[in-house]
Amino acid sequence: MNKVKIITHSASFHTDDVFAVATLQLFLKDALTEVIRTRDPEIIKTGDYVVDVGGIHDEKLKRFDHHQIGGAGERENKIPYASFGLVWKAYGEEICGSKTVAQEIDRKLVQYADAVDSAVDVSKSILPDVDPYFLHNIIHAFSPTWKEKDYDTLGAFNMLVELAKKLLEREIVVASHKEEGVAFVEEIYRKSTDKKLIVMDEVYPWFEVLSKYTEPLFVVYPNREDNTWSVKAVRKDPHYFENKKDFPIEWEGKRDKELADIVGVSDARFCHNKRFLTVAGSKEGAIAIAQIAIES
Repeated sequence: MNKVKIITHSASFHTDDVFAVATLQLFLKDALTEVIRTRDPEIIKTGDYVVDVGGIHDEKLKRFDHHQIGGAGERENKIPYASFGLVWKAYGEEICGSKTVAQEIDRKLVQYADAVDSAVDVSKSILPDVDPYFLHNIIHAFSPTWKEKDYDTLGAFNMLVELAKKLLEREIVVASHKEEGVAFVEEIYRKSTDKKLIVMDEVYPWFEVLSKYTEPLFVVYPNREDNTWSVKAVRKDPHYFENKKDFPIEWEGKRDKELADIVGVSDARFCHNKRFLTVAGSKEGAIAIAQIAIES
């Protein structure tokens, strides 16, 4: 069986080309592939798929570069397409089996990688002495340093492609389950008589859903591993640590009997010292804790 030839550029690697190759291998499934890293125009011509090199973007020709004059287009939010985004746009929905899931992966993972590769700032540190650590930092950590003259760059690239495939496969599972779970959260919210407290019998993906509504303050859900129940504050914005309502300051950092005596709920177990989470030994106890917190 002939191998499918995937060509990308040689020398230093980046999130863009690593994930573009990984995406193609997921799309090609069980097909045997050969990945060639080169900048030789004659070798590039022989590729079945060419990503991040070659100066051509033509989906029909299976050419996915963005370095040519004028680039390869941009999204509505002005983030340009890099090669990862171009390959994902072409094959992401088929890989995921869902347009919604493919869009979620693009929003969560692909767009940031494309932005970094296109020199577009989409995030910044709010603390001058703390550097955020992103996906591209992980990729860069496996590039050779100035002292590593005999570094196995090809081996590192191949390892990162395998890692990227595993990450994409996992994110697809997460996004697929999120798509299903969000529908349950919406239904629970709709049916709740007291929308300040949302009670769930599964740990559905509720963060983004409930933050968009004004009423929900706390969510009750089970912890299957230790048979306890959590009460968690709903954030004003799912991306920032600011709750719509904190637990009472008297509960802060308290545990077991001390907390139970303060709250008046016998199976109260723990309140986080940042006042966003309280745990009880039963569903009934968790609901009681939430109701007390709402009224406090």
